Amino acid sequence: MDRERVLELIDTHSGGDVSRIVTSGIEPLPGRSALEKARYLEKEGDGLRRLLLSEPYGDPAMSVNLIVEPSHPEAVAGYIIMEAMGYPMYSGSNTICTATALLQSGMIPANDGLQEIVLESPAGLSRNTARIAGGRVESITTRGEPAFVAECGLVVEVPHYGRVGFDLVWSGAYFALIRAADHGFELAADEQFALTAFGDAFVRAARPGLRREHPSLGDVGPLPFVHFMGAVRTVGSGRYESPSATYVHPGVICRSPTGTGTSARLALMAALGDVSPGDTLDTISPRGNRFLGTVVEECMVGDFPALHTTVTGRARFLARSRITIDLDDPLVDASDLENLLTH
Repeated sequence: MDRERVLELIDTHSGGDVSRIVTSGIEPLPGRSALEKARYLEKEGDGLRRLLLSEPYGDPAMSVNLIVEPSHPEAVAGYIIMEAMGYPMYSGSNTICTATALLQSGMIPANDGLQEIVLESPAGLSRNTARIAGGRVESITTRGEPAFVAECGLVVEVPHYGRVGFDLVWSGAYFALIRAADHGFELAADEQFALTAFGDAFVRAARPGLRREHPSLGDVGPLPFVHFMGAVRTVGSGRYESPSATYVHPGVICRSPTGTGTSARLALMAALGDVSPGDTLDTISPRGNRFLGTVVEECMVGDFPALHTTVTGRARFLARSRITIDLDDPLVDASDLENLLTH
């Protein structure tokens, strides 16, 4: 019996964060929506995530996006996001990468100029505007679900670091937003190892008893992200920039400032009265990569005042590949993988 299987991938990056787009090799997943398909994959087929984010096939700092059939009539494709932390409902950088891969590979016809593309994430519809020139995607502006401040002024005692104050904000997942300067961080490139150690200790201490429920999505799992906030600088009328860093548990500092981290930051700034519709925030990662966040409009999520934002960034192709998976390889855990793979 043939024990080898093949996956086809498009590797991209946005702001330095690598997203692996799985375009073929997976059987159709049960479920009526991208959310139901994601929850099936999490419970019954997590071997795909582990395989592509682990040696020898990948690295935990990468992300994986599986293209699936959409359920909503407006969406041209659905996608499931997989990271070291698990299955986020939405991600700015992953959406930018997925939309770019679909357009630039020809899976979706691309036309020069501005092109609208609607995708279905597990959190719902993601409305994106692609700027295309000469057949290349120059940028993607993505608008996902609204962000909201769930709790302010929380404090946790973190071993070896003492008391840490934070705000809890929803933006595709729950983020703990921490003021970097309070803990001696400038968010420079040489602080990434220290930020990782701090983030790991913080998440382990903060998770017990912390909110896991989303008003419409239900239980979204334990806290996965920490967003470190640098000082805000005014660069023009309604235009701001700030050093930022996002920690993904366990053990990853994002190369980009992250789209959802940027939206979470804007939601907190709006709750404090610091930004209004039309204002922008350029977030800058420790490696110098930038995303541009824009305040769109206020709304409600359940009983929470929330904020619609957009995030603009660019993704670039890294590779197209066909990888071979030997199901008898001792480094491949096929226990919840084999039934996903097409023969």
